[in-house]
Amino acid sequence: METPLPEPSKKSFARGLMIFLGAAAGIALLSVAATSILPKSIIGSGKIAVVEVAGIITDSRDVVRQLARYRKDRSVLGIVLRVDSPGGAVGPSQEIYDEVVRVRDSHKTIYASLGSIAASGGYYIASPTHRVIANPGTLTGSIGVIMAFSNVEELIGKIGVKPEVIKSGQFKDAGSPVRPMTQQEREYLQTVVDDVHGQFIQAVAEGRDLPVENVRKIADGRIFTGKQAFELKLVDELGGLESAIARLAREVGIEGEPRVVQEEKHEGLLDLLLQSITPNYFTNRVTHPVIPSLQLIWTVP
Repeated sequence: METPLPEPSKKSFARGLMIFLGAAAGIALLSVAATSILPKSIIGSGKIAVVEVAGIITDSRDVVRQLARYRKDRSVLGIVLRVDSPGGAVGPSQEIYDEVVRVRDSHKTIYASLGSIAASGGYYIASPTHRVIANPGTLTGSIGVIMAFSNVEELIGKIGVKPEVIKSGQFKDAGSPVRPMTQQEREYLQTVVDDVHGQFIQAVAEGRDLPVENVRKIADGRIFTGKQAFELKLVDELGGLESAIARLAREVGIEGEPRVVQEEKHEGLLDLLLQSITPNYFTNRVTHPVIPSLQLIWTVP
């Protein structure tokens, strides 16, 4: 007759579990301590993140999400904001600007690399970074605000349509495309544009640590080459994306080649088709908008 094996003791199992959990906790604490003690050059893989802003700025969510993600990632030692944009809507540009400031204030180094164009809102979002690097031939600047309207009164008259408007105040339909703009409306809308322009000037002055009056002197909407912007202190250095990454890597203490990380942009057939019409589409919407809006943008009609 076989003797049955004794069942494992519940106390032995509990004791073993406690030892395992204690060992795991100790390893975790040692890992955190090592991360805080080791120099940046040998923590993790020494990553530099690149966040790209390309085309018209109409929505800030994706760019803000990427910046916030890399801001919180301890393995990312620095961020390059690659800007290739003529600007866009005011709200999204300001939201990206604010997140760039949060990155900077978190003591994580962030550079801006300006591509072929980084004008108006494109320059706005680059201005608060620790260092702005542009190509000599980059088109940048255009510190100004635009609000464009279309008047289709004559066209509507030809097709026999007569609009009727009931409003709660004299400025409720200011800028209406179906009638001429009054002088009062023009003066009122000018105050709105001037207010946002003042915000733009203040943001650039704070971001670049320049006197407000110095920025105001060149904030008449004109564009500059990268070389001109460098002479005006809107840009810190002349160079391309690779030089920006290399300089940032040196500043944050990465020895050798940094590991560059960037989110892949997945484009389907619909995205490729839309790209073929996007430039003309957005230019028309800015110069002849259906719904007038404030824009930090540089465009040629």
